[in-house]
Amino acid sequence: MRGRRKPPPAPLPQRHGIDAVRVRLPEDPEGLWGCVGEHLVGRFGGAIGAGRVAEMLAAGRFVGADGAAVRGDEPYTAGRCLWFHRDFAPEEPVPFPVGVVYRDERLVVADKPHFLATMPRGRHITETAVARLRRELDLPALQPAHRLDRLTAGLVLFVVRPEDRGAYQTLFRDRLVRKEYEAVAPYDPELVLPRTVRSRIVKERGVLAAREEPGEANSESRVELVEHRGGTGRYRLLPATGRTHQLRVHMNALGLPIVHDPLYPVVEEEGAADFSRPLQLLARVLEFTDPVGGEPRRFESGLRLSAWPEG
Repeated sequence: MRGRRKPPPAPLPQRHGIDAVRVRLPEDPEGLWGCVGEHLVGRFGGAIGAGRVAEMLAAGRFVGADGAAVRGDEPYTAGRCLWFHRDFAPEEPVPFPVGVVYRDERLVVADKPHFLATMPRGRHITETAVARLRRELDLPALQPAHRLDRLTAGLVLFVVRPEDRGAYQTLFRDRLVRKEYEAVAPYDPELVLPRTVRSRIVKERGVLAAREEPGEANSESRVELVEHRGGTGRYRLLPATGRTHQLRVHMNALGLPIVHDPLYPVVEEEGAADFSRPLQLLARVLEFTDPVGGEPRRFESGLRLSAWPEG
């Protein structure tokens, strides 16, 4: 079987750290589309309206491989690639910087703040860690090797060169990265810690909160109490797996919901972000053997959880 051809490079530069969208014109055995404009209206008109597609064509927003604007009346050619930039909806700015813990020719290790998504998804496109870092560091090819939940702060590993990304993604896929988190949650003197929590976690698309179900465990976390002050504790969390919301689910199951968690134990109504109440969960340490250079790597976050001020 032949491997997939590498897509041609985009003739458009990034906008706000976001790549142009590539559209490959599909085969048309029934001859449905006589010209490029007919196909684009059929493809995107339902989402943004036929009038908006026509406006974008008239404004030269769609371009071919040579970077020249594509006219709507150009003959339809299956297999041809076009590019365009989406219209970005206004996003609420996240008023915290993305710190850089480490940078070399292969890697950028960032300290992602609370409330900032790692990569574009859903409502969060330009206000994401990867888009910001591409702009701020002038690294348009930068890509994350893994994802950190939007509400969680801390370390995210980014890869500078596209050809290296697979090697670092494989580290996370094969659980070869030691990850250490810190959380602030209630303290229960009756709960025996440390302990390892294993359960079956299910997360349905479109449902905000994950849930635990009977059955074979697909998640594992070690929970350790570092210290406590009155009824509040600071915890070290060591996930062996990476299910969505795993640490939040496991802490809640122990009766220790993480401070300011809007989903566990109760799903709060979505609204404007309250930047004064960040989820008290921090990805503090990443540790692994570099798959390209072979050297041991260890990175530690410089962020601190606001609910546990240093005394």
